[in-house]
Amino acid sequence: MKPTTGGSTTRPLFKSLMGLCLLLLLTAGPAAGEPAIALFDALQQRLVADGYDADRIGTLYEDERVLFEVQGVAAYFRHNEATLNYDQFLQSNYIEEARAYLNAHAQWFEMAEQRFAVDPKVITAIILVETKFGRFVGNRAILNTLSTMASLTQSGPREYLWRQLPAERRFDRARFDQRADQRSEWAYRELKAFLTYTTDHGIDAPAVVGSYAGAMGIAQFMPTNILAYAVDGNEDGRIDLFDHPDAILSIASYLKRHGWKPGLDRRQAGRVVYHYNHSRYYVDTILNIVDLLKG
Repeated sequence: MKPTTGGSTTRPLFKSLMGLCLLLLLTAGPAAGEPAIALFDALQQRLVADGYDADRIGTLYEDERVLFEVQGVAAYFRHNEATLNYDQFLQSNYIEEARAYLNAHAQWFEMAEQRFAVDPKVITAIILVETKFGRFVGNRAILNTLSTMASLTQSGPREYLWRQLPAERRFDRARFDQRADQRSEWAYRELKAFLTYTTDHGIDAPAVVGSYAGAMGIAQFMPTNILAYAVDGNEDGRIDLFDHPDAILSIASYLKRHGWKPGLDRRQAGRVVYHYNHSRYYVDTILNIVDLLKG
């Protein structure tokens, strides 16, 4: 959804008794994942102030599918890359599946290599690790995740999220507030990119699912990366990262823009892949999969 100076900006974003509703949410609150429209009021106002059409924003956040996402955001706050088991992807069954994937989508890998000069084996390795070739793309509504994180600039939503976290699994409040401060502005930028992307491509925003961090599609792109790097691989007039051609060529586009070129040695290749995921464990896994695919 692109910012616009047109359209009505007078739509009331606060209904009568909204302050009382927010108070009730903070004291009792719906169960995680139930509608919590009042918690997104300040966020809606901010989007409208940034030029988004008030009627469109109001309609979007009144959709019954738009929820305050407690569980997913809490999981994201606890995320630890080092606990992930990337070594599983080096097993022979995954390597054989990767070879089959390369063959099944050879047309698109050839196009990606011709257009961006990126090794198809690297793209395949990334798709394997990210989503097991598109089988596991996440089940959290992107709009809910990004809206919830973005709303944490406000004390009301932040306090509500804190109260919903199970006491036995909470980290300390200072760390929680620091994490919320760090991620809320980032999430707001991603939310705006998501609204732009879904509007430009005629996508039903509340229906799009992804990871608990807001990454989406076979390639697990964040919305800002979709706007910056994604391409219409199958040239059907629409970028859809849940389609293999678009995902394959979009990854190639991303790697190319971050320095991929033919003839890179392992260290240089690792530096490019690191842009995709800032984890040495991740990078080493991708490169090890590539080595196995060469065998």
